[in-house]
Amino acid sequence: MWILIFLICPTSLWTPSVFQMSMMAQNVYIFSGVVCYLLHYEYGYISSKRYAHYYSSKPQPHQFTILVRGIPVSSGSSCSETVERFFTEYYPSTYLSHAVVRRTNELQRLTSDAEKLYRRLVHLKSETKPQQRSRRDGFCGLFGRKVDVLDQYGKKLENLEDNVRMEQLSVAGKEVPAAFVSFKSRLGAAIALHIQQGTNPTEWVTERAPEPQDVHWPFFSSSFTFFSSSFIKRWISKLVVVVACAALTILFLIPVVIVQGLTNLEQLETWFPFLKSILNLTVVSEVITGCISFSQIEKSACTKMLWFTIWNIFLANTLSGSVLYRFNIFLEPKKIPGILADAVPAQASFFIAYVVTSGWTSLLSSELFRLLPLISSIIKRPFSGKDDDEFEVPSIPYHSDIPKVLFFGLLGITYFFLAPLILPFLLVYCCLGYIIYRNQLLNVYAPKYETGGRFWPTVHNSTIFSLVLMHVIAIGIFGLKKLSLASSLTVPLPILTLLFNEYCRKRFLPIFKDYPVECLIKKDREDQNDPTIAVFYDKLRTAYKDPALMPKRHPRSTDDHNSPLLQAGV
Repeated sequence: MWILIFLICPTSLWTPSVFQMSMMAQNVYIFSGVVCYLLHYEYGYISSKRYAHYYSSKPQPHQFTILVRGIPVSSGSSCSETVERFFTEYYPSTYLSHAVVRRTNELQRLTSDAEKLYRRLVHLKSETKPQQRSRRDGFCGLFGRKVDVLDQYGKKLENLEDNVRMEQLSVAGKEVPAAFVSFKSRLGAAIALHIQQGTNPTEWVTERAPEPQDVHWPFFSSSFTFFSSSFIKRWISKLVVVVACAALTILFLIPVVIVQGLTNLEQLETWFPFLKSILNLTVVSEVITGCISFSQIEKSACTKMLWFTIWNIFLANTLSGSVLYRFNIFLEPKKIPGILADAVPAQASFFIAYVVTSGWTSLLSSELFRLLPLISSIIKRPFSGKDDDEFEVPSIPYHSDIPKVLFFGLLGITYFFLAPLILPFLLVYCCLGYIIYRNQLLNVYAPKYETGGRFWPTVHNSTIFSLVLMHVIAIGIFGLKKLSLASSLTVPLPILTLLFNEYCRKRFLPIFKDYPVECLIKKDREDQNDPTIAVFYDKLRTAYKDPALMPKRHPRSTDDHNSPLLQAGV
């Protein structure tokens, strides 16, 4: 019904009556009210689901653990001894154990090489005939004496095993002033997390520990990690991340503006595929992934990708083309508002085409068929040495998929009264997306970590931004088209929307940051009657041990299957 109303209303936008002006403002009010109601309902619903998930879950290591960094290690004492002494003294009744972080980058590399070589040996033994296992050890296998490939790889594997064992013994002294500290209760971990530990706020800094499988261990292994830096250096590193992201957005905006001034807007989608390749550059990856867990990496990348998309697709397309075609307007500033008012609705046809081409055919179809991962897997499989049984289940790329969906939401909210013809195309996209992503989540993807609804605040904030942007555009267009009544009636809307957002931040956002004491104590009391809690505590003591230091045992790839590969570590 509203699609039909919005299809009719804009047709009289340029020659409106007083009644029509009030109706246009009324449409904006009603639409904004419906969106805010749905946001409030969804925030409450997801919050209740978050509580229900917490109450129904079994004890998890990250609920009892915090990450402590900036540990002041005194001379003559190790980091492990310092942590043990501190938490035994100040948390005698709740402290359980700790795991000091060590630099294991070299050990991780050796372990990875050994795992790859082991898989290669298994692949060769299962796929290669005995008469085909010999080759020459010279250049490209064409010269030199003949050797047995399995024996050759077996010797390399033995050397790697020796190197791994030596590195595991030497890595004990490569401590980083950070540790995962576990407690006997959720409340004990929460108290240690939120209370300043020492008189110097730059020492004994605590933060929430991610799930063990969510820990991004290479971050700790880097020699440039800020865990070993001073407080000032850590603060500077965070500032560098913000500046780098802003610089990347601006630098990418420059060629977009130039292209928009030289070509038609309909040609713009030709460079959209390069957006992903730009973000995959090593320098960009290092800027985005300065986090301790995969979930933090994806959440940070999700926000950056969202604003990157808004700036370089929506704003660049909306403003740059019309402005550059009439560059002389910068000499007459009074004409700039009129040009901008015409530019926003003028790009509606492009974004309708964008929804069809990038939304229907590109995003949804590629997600359903996953042709690129299939082709990549077919190409890589002969060279990876993996068996057919060693299939790695993919995880959903939250950092790229969520911004895409939110961007289409921004288009629908922004253009609903300027070009309501875009709404049916977005409706089809949302319906297909719901079916396809539901299937992918249930039958294709495997979660790498438990989100617990933590991405919802990003969705909420993006929708609020879209509403305010729509209000500003409506006020500008109504004013520039001499619709003073409609413009005046719309002015309170962005203020009311921001007040509603502030209410949601006070009412719901704390739930997505920390669980209240009521929940923590209730779960802790349930654990007291759980007969398996002692077993859980035993597992918790080693849950945050670096995987590179954990014992790894594999059967040898030679005829002797009884000897272990990668003996027990330290």
